[in-house]
Amino acid sequence: MTEITAPKSPITTAEFADEIREKLKYTQGVTVEQATPADVYVAASTAVRRHLMDSWMKTQTDMVNGSTKAVGYLSAEFLMGKQLENALLNAGLTDQFDKAVKALGFDAQEVIDAEYEPGLGNGGLGRLAACFIDSLASLGVPAFGYGIQYKYGIFKQEFDENGKQVETPDYWLANEEPWGHIDYNRDQKVSFGGEVVEENGKKVWKPAWSVRAVPVDYMVPGYASGRVNTLRLWTAKSYNEFDLLTFNKSEYLDAVKPQVEAENISKILYPEDSTPQGKALRLEQQYFFVSASIHDAIRVFYPGQDKPDLTTFADKITFQLNDTHPVIGIPELMRVLMDEYGYDWDTAWTITNKTFNYTCHTLLPEALEVWPSKLIGELLPRHLEIIEKINDQFEAELKAKGVAEETIKDMAIYTGDSVRMAYLATYGGSHVNGVAELHSQLLKDVTLKNFSDVYPDKFTNVTNGVTPRRFIKLANPRLSDVITEGLGTDKWLSDLELLKGLIPLADDDEFVKKFAAVKQANKVDFSNFAKRKYGFDIDPNTMINTMVKRLHEYKRQALKILSVIADYADIKSGKVSADDIMPRTIVFGAKAAPGYYLAKQTIQLINNVARVINNDPDVKGKLNVYFPWNYNIELAMNLIPATDLDEQISQAGKEASGTGNMKFALNGALTVGTLDGANVEIRERVGAENFFLFGMTEPEVSALYAKGYDTKGLSREYYEKDPQLKAAIDMVADGTFSDGDKDTYKDLVNDWLTKDYFMTLADFRAYMDIQTQIEETYRDPMKWSRMAVLNVANSGYFSSDRSIEDYLERIWHTGPLAD
Repeated sequence: MTEITAPKSPITTAEFADEIREKLKYTQGVTVEQATPADVYVAASTAVRRHLMDSWMKTQTDMVNGSTKAVGYLSAEFLMGKQLENALLNAGLTDQFDKAVKALGFDAQEVIDAEYEPGLGNGGLGRLAACFIDSLASLGVPAFGYGIQYKYGIFKQEFDENGKQVETPDYWLANEEPWGHIDYNRDQKVSFGGEVVEENGKKVWKPAWSVRAVPVDYMVPGYASGRVNTLRLWTAKSYNEFDLLTFNKSEYLDAVKPQVEAENISKILYPEDSTPQGKALRLEQQYFFVSASIHDAIRVFYPGQDKPDLTTFADKITFQLNDTHPVIGIPELMRVLMDEYGYDWDTAWTITNKTFNYTCHTLLPEALEVWPSKLIGELLPRHLEIIEKINDQFEAELKAKGVAEETIKDMAIYTGDSVRMAYLATYGGSHVNGVAELHSQLLKDVTLKNFSDVYPDKFTNVTNGVTPRRFIKLANPRLSDVITEGLGTDKWLSDLELLKGLIPLADDDEFVKKFAAVKQANKVDFSNFAKRKYGFDIDPNTMINTMVKRLHEYKRQALKILSVIADYADIKSGKVSADDIMPRTIVFGAKAAPGYYLAKQTIQLINNVARVINNDPDVKGKLNVYFPWNYNIELAMNLIPATDLDEQISQAGKEASGTGNMKFALNGALTVGTLDGANVEIRERVGAENFFLFGMTEPEVSALYAKGYDTKGLSREYYEKDPQLKAAIDMVADGTFSDGDKDTYKDLVNDWLTKDYFMTLADFRAYMDIQTQIEETYRDPMKWSRMAVLNVANSGYFSSDRSIEDYLERIWHTGPLAD
């Protein structure tokens, strides 16, 4: 008898159908007969919100009145994905919804599909934040996610007729959005510019302009915890939205100028910052949401108090800085404590230092934010003064510890010309963590070595994780059912380490066949989804080989597409017969930053390789490439369960962690990858024999840099001595994928042959060799499926619940609310 412990609401199907009818009538203003699937989506969502409301309010009350310290997760991104299915699962209303909607004459999937995905993030950083706030609620830990309600998100990606990425606005709020509750009564004032003056011996900031930060609250329901936390996103409004006098002079644009300038702050995620105006807007965004969040936390935890005892602030809430974007919060809390509440420097510093912790998500120096001090001085003059004083204190502390002058200079937070935000976060907070064991070690040994030498106790590791509720239960219901049947319980959804119970079943032929049948059915589903959504004709009887992630040179989409071109060149030259090729469908998904030229060239190349190969009768459909545009959570939840082989091929020492690698392993895909990020830990847990490893290690990469690989043109040597690599690059250079135009990809080719900083060419041969081994393994379906079962069985560690438990123990020192 299988034990089922998932939440189950006592509401009957008939009662839930009546609630939907009521919401259609009184909220949507339509009858059931008049309603569209979008109407039913809004009505059902509104009904589910009502079922969560009591738990939401109780959680807020218990958080304020109890003695449990809350978590404030400060993040520029929250890539939430669609909300309805997740809310139904956690409210225990999934079955009632499916049956009620059918009884009303609608298709449940059409209603689910009517929801527009929130455009509140870009990639792994934002999805991690979403997984973490899901786990905090599921573990019963009181928490706020704090960020920005972007009106247009990052951008909606389209491809033009030449395969180039085109960025268009993502109108995710254009349709009715029932999940966010805007609360004008709990707004905060956020100010900019002006000057600092001295009044009665005190520093006083006289800002030049202010905006209104209005909160939009989203419920974050926990799974089987009875708790509902809050994602509070801030939207920017003007205090003076409209100048009637100016309007009446027929100066219409000038009449709304203050409104436009204020609302620009929350228009889009990561505005292009190659201009001074773009840089200023980014800093305005960062300060806007952390300032509003800090003031909000004081309001929440000291309700109605004019003179709260903020020496207890760090006992009420701990703020986690998700990368460097919210680090301006450190001088902001110092300013609030000193200028608004009258605390002295030392007291304010003690409170601030105990309140903040910092997660570093990168090893790339260019990704560690550095702001021009001139810009900070113009926008936040009081904060620059505080940062200077923090730096002076820091230098004095380092001297007292006997740190060498040259090292102190290297560690400077404030250099005169600039402010190093990662350094400010490391000194200003209590803890610094990396997001995978290798990453955390490299942070200590390389990126932040001087800080680790002086403050070793600050540094720790918390390996990332993903929520099994969204990325197995919702994304892969067939696999979820097979796991539950195999284990005899569904408790694994709250304790993912229970997946280890599947290990013996890898030797059970019947279970392995059942597991393989799930994968095949998922591939058929994805093929239908891709046809419906993108017009692609994907053969589900081929290997589905996937590479989805942000487009960056270090992630090496170029390595994957060069390998595809090399295989194509072998077929075209007659070296290999298409009849002998193992059928493979390669699926890419990625967005490139609007100003990232080589990344956008890589996207164009992939699209045109797909165009040429997919239309070449010589290939006979054995090799196909697809690049669905606008990669998002919906696409991920359809593609990941269908994937046979996942590509995690970043250059060793460059990926912080990765969470896509975890999602794929948990869904029964095998991984080809380097020893980078969380790949290291995945391989250790699933077994080296169940992971396709290739490429240089981080020490080998460092040694090759030391030889001048990227400065002496050493990549050309790899090109010259490897006929397959040479043939692939020559095809790109000679116009095969650009209608004969040899200039289209000349910059990309030139970079490969003269710089190739991330060593795509150096790892090419090892990558081609491992692909041969992969194909040999895939030709044995039972062997492949057994390996896939063992990947699932041994990936329980990569739950975001475990990540949060590590944060609670190592960094936050708090726990769940009492029942």
